[in-house]
Amino acid sequence: MTAVGMDVFADRERAATWWATSAAAAVIALVASGIGLADVDGTYGRETASFVDQAIAQDLVNVTLTAPATVLLAWLAWRGSVRAGLLWTGVLTFTVYNYVIYTMSIHVGPLFLAWVAVLGLTFWSLVGGLRALRPTAVAGRLAGAPRRVVGWYLVVIAGVFTMLWLSDIVPAMVESRVPQGAVDLALPSNPVHVLDLAFFLPAVVAVGRLVLLRRPTGLTLAPAAVVFLVMTGLPILVTPLVTAARGGEPAWQVMGPVGAITAAGVAVLVALLRRSTASAT
Repeated sequence: MTAVGMDVFADRERAATWWATSAAAAVIALVASGIGLADVDGTYGRETASFVDQAIAQDLVNVTLTAPATVLLAWLAWRGSVRAGLLWTGVLTFTVYNYVIYTMSIHVGPLFLAWVAVLGLTFWSLVGGLRALRPTAVAGRLAGAPRRVVGWYLVVIAGVFTMLWLSDIVPAMVESRVPQGAVDLALPSNPVHVLDLAFFLPAVVAVGRLVLLRRPTGLTLAPAAVVFLVMTGLPILVTPLVTAARGGEPAWQVMGPVGAITAAGVAVLVALLRRSTASAT
């Protein structure tokens, strides 16, 4: 345990509880996603082909990255790594986002209660973990971060996704039809549009503004926001590969712009965290 860790986490014992809880959620998610991949028809058989492709892509990301990263980062945070603790909040944000979709958009099936458990455990772990952080201490550790780059990245990318979703929604509203994004999923509305426009994109803009205003809370939440945006791009990039493997018509055109946004996010994340205090690795 480092002195830096003691400075950043107001109550490490309480934070350790949430690290352990998130690790338990990750194990459940890993098993559930593995079952989903092993029995696609039994898990997603009532969804559209487009929805199944997206679900498989998400399960692949869960198994190969999200769940293992949650466990690893929780362990490193417990060992005293500030960077791991900050990255952990971003992975949990991404997990909460996706399991809202799992639980509220996919037909109830054999994995439903597992998905509910992952959502609940991850959400409360995120809330508890964020409450355990000291914003002024985190801001001190990230004092060398390029605030303008980080802040404007968050604001601009949130704006790009807002305009993209509105380009599907507004014409559909004018023409009194269901947006194509919802048609592809056979749902009355696209849950991604709802979550992004109502909650996550406004939150990303707010965090970006706080970073630009040099508020400690902004730098504390910025890693979570950047990690969330980066990880959101991963299932989108995997989905065309899944579609092609399943004999469908993949939307290869998304690879370029989403890949560029994701790569830019990785660069911003590295710039944000690399100048933290050396002992807080």
